[in-house]
Amino acid sequence: MVLGLGACGAGPDESGSAGAGGNEPLEADAGSSSGTPPGSPGSPRIVFLGTSLTAGFGLEDPADAYPAVIESRLREADLGYAVTNAGVSGDTSAGGLARLGSILRDSLAVLVVELGANDGLRGQSVEALRRNLGEIATRTATAYPDATIVLAGMEAPPNLGPEYTGAFRAVYPDLAEERGLALVPFLLDGVAGERAMNQDDGIHPNVEGHRRVAETVWAVLEGILRARCQGDGACEAA
Repeated sequence: MVLGLGACGAGPDESGSAGAGGNEPLEADAGSSSGTPPGSPGSPRIVFLGTSLTAGFGLEDPADAYPAVIESRLREADLGYAVTNAGVSGDTSAGGLARLGSILRDSLAVLVVELGANDGLRGQSVEALRRNLGEIATRTATAYPDATIVLAGMEAPPNLGPEYTGAFRAVYPDLAEERGLALVPFLLDGVAGERAMNQDDGIHPNVEGHRRVAETVWAVLEGILRARCQGDGACEAA
């Protein structure tokens, strides 16, 4: 299994309009916290824009979702950022793009984009995925030119065939190179298909799975955040 990935559940359709209700509830909205207390007032924000993988679907405690685990690491490292978990179960890349306006109302320093799992799960257009992710990058850079955008790579289900899965996989490194984005090659590295890392559905990471995802993201994110911070721990806003 490469992408039981889930971020299953109904969400906005490919055009960005709301789809019919699905089996899974929305776990969070663009204004939800990561489950841990917010950073100091005025702290630059890291926003995680994503699906149920980011929202922490199925976890008993939202503080176990990987954005909250990363927030704990920020505190341990004395890096002065606040974290916003903008994960919504069932979201597609179009749904994330549709929600972006509300997210950009408040300034942000770093946007971590975890989108595409549901696009692949539904066999949606790879070109539409590329356009939506590219538009997210464009709008964010226009609103906050000094913000850093981190793109989390995804995989499509192998049953969709090698042509589709190859094109899907290539979207992330290609877009990162083209737009100068930071890249997490595969968000679920070491988690997808690993029984011990997933909930009973075999799709959504369990507590240990989210810790592994946090390590994967932190390996890319830490250097970016430290580069934005001065020696005294004061970190730059966008």
